[in-house]
Amino acid sequence: MTTTDWVPVEIAAGAKRRMLRAGESLFRTGDPVHGIFAIESGRIQMLRYDIQGRPLVLYTGIQGDLFAEAALFAETYHCDAVAVADATVRIFSKSALLSLFARDPAAAQKFTALIAHELITARSRLELLNIRSAHERVLRHLGLAAGADGRTVKLPGTLKETAEDLGLTPEAFYRVLADLEKRGQIERKDDLIKLLDTT
Repeated sequence: MTTTDWVPVEIAAGAKRRMLRAGESLFRTGDPVHGIFAIESGRIQMLRYDIQGRPLVLYTGIQGDLFAEAALFAETYHCDAVAVADATVRIFSKSALLSLFARDPAAAQKFTALIAHELITARSRLELLNIRSAHERVLRHLGLAAGADGRTVKLPGTLKETAEDLGLTPEAFYRVLADLEKRGQIERKDDLIKLLDTT
């Protein structure tokens, strides 16, 4: 199920689109909640800041992702959302969604199934970040991200953005990829990475 398969026609028809330039905010901490969002293009980061003003990335969303779902049950947004590249998002009204879920249990179940899938993905990412070896972390990530053939990975963003998602510096990530390629464990071409059988 994709992130918008659960959306009935009347909700989809009422969804607004917003285009953001890189660096532009979608919402700020404390803003009143007006909806949740699906990314049609680009990348969005959800951020909080420490007392020194340094950003802490809570989440990086890419095309097809749904985000700020917890805001359905809050009065204000609890973080900032900023476009890290030019982006387009669809905005699903909080009031329309809550009304839909109250009268249509099937729609609520579809939405719950989507959230459950996202939770599994988030847990997988946490497990990856707990792997100390950068090589093993990258290989596990590529294995999880591989397409239907189980071998080919299409990177959703830049190498730098993938490095950030894996909790690595760009330099460390580039070194790992170069080493894996040298060892014959992967092949790279543009934004595609192919896992090779080394057994």
